[in-house]
Amino acid sequence: MGNPPASISTPIEPGPGSPADNVAARPTASDERTRRRSVYPWLVFALTFALLLSDYMSRQVLSAVFPFLKADWALSDSQLASLTSIVALMVGLLTFPLSLLADRWGRVRSLILMAVIWSVATLFCAVAADYEQMLAARFLVGVGEAAYGSVGIAVVLSVFAPRVHSALSGAFMAGGSFGSVIGVSVGGVVAVHLGWRWSFAAMAVLGLILVALFRAVVTERRLSAHAADQDVAPATRPDSPPLRVPVSTLFTNPAVWCAYLGGGLQMFTAAVLLSWTPSFFNREYSMAPDRAGVIASVFVLLIGTGMVVCGMITDRVSRHNPAAKWSSAIAFCTISLACLGIGFHLAPGPAQLALIGFGAFFAAGSSGPTAAMVASLTHQSVRASALGSLTVANNILGLATGPFVVGILADHLGLLGALQLTPLVYVLAIVALFAGRRLYAAGLEKLARQSAAAPN
Repeated sequence: MGNPPASISTPIEPGPGSPADNVAARPTASDERTRRRSVYPWLVFALTFALLLSDYMSRQVLSAVFPFLKADWALSDSQLASLTSIVALMVGLLTFPLSLLADRWGRVRSLILMAVIWSVATLFCAVAADYEQMLAARFLVGVGEAAYGSVGIAVVLSVFAPRVHSALSGAFMAGGSFGSVIGVSVGGVVAVHLGWRWSFAAMAVLGLILVALFRAVVTERRLSAHAADQDVAPATRPDSPPLRVPVSTLFTNPAVWCAYLGGGLQMFTAAVLLSWTPSFFNREYSMAPDRAGVIASVFVLLIGTGMVVCGMITDRVSRHNPAAKWSSAIAFCTISLACLGIGFHLAPGPAQLALIGFGAFFAAGSSGPTAAMVASLTHQSVRASALGSLTVANNILGLATGPFVVGILADHLGLLGALQLTPLVYVLAIVALFAGRRLYAAGLEKLARQSAAAPN
């Protein structure tokens, strides 16, 4: 009908190198905020994991100085053992109540207080004048370390999406193995060159430095800003209190009970390997105690590495089907059952070592999946308490019971005979995990109802 009005112009596409193109290529403030949000969770993990290493280094450095304490103070083996057992006893007794307190008082403040207590207590170990003072200091070490594992992993999981919870849980739990090896090796070197008191002092100073870094970087406000939990309902007003569910919900969900039982029972054999492998190499391979200890440390590292790798595998296979975490845990238990069951029946040699090593790699592989399942079946407001309950199950059913039961069996059957029976406990773990897989969907529905009915 005619030319368009002069006021209407045809838009001109900007060409390459135009100002508009340069603006689009320039990072925006939103991009920078996204980058910071992706980095901060890993910083939280790194600092929390570093404190976990400090936890176990402070706990296990005692093993490296046993010969020095025995010579200086003329201690019996039972007295030396009591210095180790008092820490485990405090962990077993205090994990749940302190985890519950952390859920209410604040997880970050609780972690800082715990780390300060065990670091200062380790410093007390360095200046202890006799057995009684050392026992009191070790008591305080146990108090400080009791709930760090459960509260620490709850903090880490709160800033990561559920799709990586198994790998993170496995890595976090494996920190105990890595920290133990580092604590014993470094503590031994320091004790030989500077004296046993400096072994404790070094661990204490390291812990206090890490506490200062953690305090400067990790805060409740920053954790809330980076929260990745899917079960946290937004508050209706900015000043609304956080949503909380009753503590009783930790024990009214059958699927959670299955995760507790499966997780605890699968730790039984792993704990036996951690405790009795040096004696196994000493007796069955006629190795000197020092060489047996070195070889055993390789198997300890295999257990820890397996926890990390198995967690990563679980996250990959369960990416589109969260229930597959149960199947992964069952598979890891089955593999370890078969390898260790056959391996301990073979004659000493390369084939036996290969099977035992392969079984050790998967021995605690279910730790990450079971922790992730507990986290997915409990509300975030009581998650530290839930993971504390799992820690109690791991200690009662596995870490404390396994070595003790094998010791009793070894008195009657010999150590090899006892180790041959040990993998059968995996059968009970597999039964619990199978039951949990069947109850998982109903457990998620029950969690949703509990969350909906929870008061602010």
